Amino acid sequence: MNTYTKYIIHCIVTAFAVTMFFSCQGNYNSEIQKLSYTKRFPVGEAENIFLVYTDSGKVKSTLRSPYNKDFSNQKFPFMEFPKGITLKFFDEQSNENTVTADYAILYSDTRLVDLQGNVQLVTHKGDVLEAPQLFWDQDREWIFTEGAFKISNQYGVLLQGTHGIDFSRDMSVMDAHEIYDSTIPIDEDDK
Repeated sequence: MNTYTKYIIHCIVTAFAVTMFFSCQGNYNSEIQKLSYTKRFPVGEAENIFLVYTDSGKVKSTLRSPYNKDFSNQKFPFMEFPKGITLKFFDEQSNENTVTADYAILYSDTRLVDLQGNVQLVTHKGDVLEAPQLFWDQDREWIFTEGAFKISNQYGVLLQGTHGIDFSRDMSVMDAHEIYDSTIPIDEDDK
């Protein structure tokens, strides 16, 4: 075999080997990427849960949910309530206030609860707050939203806003960021 033919065969084998190397490397990278992708799996799941939070022997809040996923195995641990939640919390006089939502996440480290979907807070006085999303800071006992909200009460007082509101747990301190509608009924005797 002459040198020219050996050179051509050497080039073909080299081209074939390089092609094989790069095609294998592409599959190899794809497999590595699949291995490094971590899926979120809960450490536990529970149905029909009922939790009671007490402080110094006094019930501070209760939580009910038809389904719960516990992700305490994550870097930023949380509990998810994908089928909704009913949360009742009690003030110093044991008055009951109730929050319901279609979906909720409780972040364990920050003790922040993110409530989403048809969120409704009903106080023991009959005040009703409705919002698509609401956050509850358990440590500061502060509730807030950055979106739309509507507040009404037994007397018909109504506030509606689009850019959020924040308030204390008993709704005695309130800061509405923007109100676009408010109605205050006047009794005939007050005219």
